[in-house]
Amino acid sequence: MIAIDIHNVSVAYKKTPVLWSIDAELASGAFIGIVGPNGSGKSTLIKACTGLIPLMSGEIKFYGKNIHEVRHEIAYLPQKETIDWDFPIQVLDVVLMGTYPKLGIFKRPSKKEINLAKECLHKVGMLEFMKRQISELSGGQQQRVFLARALAQEAKIYFLDEPFSAVDAVTEETIIQVIQDLKKEGKTIVVVH
Repeated sequence: MIAIDIHNVSVAYKKTPVLWSIDAELASGAFIGIVGPNGSGKSTLIKACTGLIPLMSGEIKFYGKNIHEVRHEIAYLPQKETIDWDFPIQVLDVVLMGTYPKLGIFKRPSKKEINLAKECLHKVGMLEFMKRQISELSGGQQQRVFLARALAQEAKIYFLDEPFSAVDAVTEETIIQVIQDLKKEGKTIVVVH
């Protein structure tokens, strides 16, 4: 089964094309790496897939549906540089954000979502930091918290944008283990590196 169908996709920034005529079919349960030099459009492709930037042309389908129909089935780990690390929020609350797509905008997290968030923090070795402010953590710890947020979505498809960029050895090992676990669960994983 095709999880992600990218057909004739072109993307532009301020009317300047940066990707054009991209075609790809990514199988369900696949682990895909997008590699290339800086500025080659890797992150742009992921942002286009997740609906964060508009397409100039073409279409992207997830299991035959558009992004708006399956957004709750897609988790995204952005590049560290795109996150405001000074925002005053505790680690547990960051991870709970991952439950919002399925929870709905007006519902508050229940004990079920809180337990899921704690379980995800445990998977990435960050449970003991759940009451800390995100700004108090090291770069690698912050990356693991955002990985836990992605896990809390319990998605079918995971987009990880440069998850290994400027992280310590412990974080790198944790990310590799999480990716291996997701692969065993049959999740579709797209990693920019």
